[in-house]
Amino acid sequence: MIIGVAGPYSATTAQQRQQNLDAMNHAAAKLLELGHTPIIGMNAALPVLAKANVADVYKATMDISLAVISACDALLLLAESPGANKERDLLLAKGKPIFTSIDEITALNIH
Repeated sequence: MIIGVAGPYSATTAQQRQQNLDAMNHAAAKLLELGHTPIIGMNAALPVLAKANVADVYKATMDISLAVISACDALLLLAESPGANKERDLLLAKGKPIFTSIDEITALNIH
């Protein structure tokens, strides 16, 4: 199953942003170990944005993140944030499941 991982990224310091991204990557690693294909929208957006000159960085980030998450079968929502909630709402509108813990996914025994 292709599972997007969403959670807060934005923060006041670079260290906090890295901790937020690390939390998403840690969860993605667990999903991979369980046999799923994890995807993180921020991992797709950040390298592109580092090279791009765009007026609205938030919009560009969300455009990329939402495009990536749109391809997912489900979403693991680690915590709410404006961007994570947009990703959640996109998949809810498609009738896709939203999980709030890895335990929920393992309990369903889905791959």
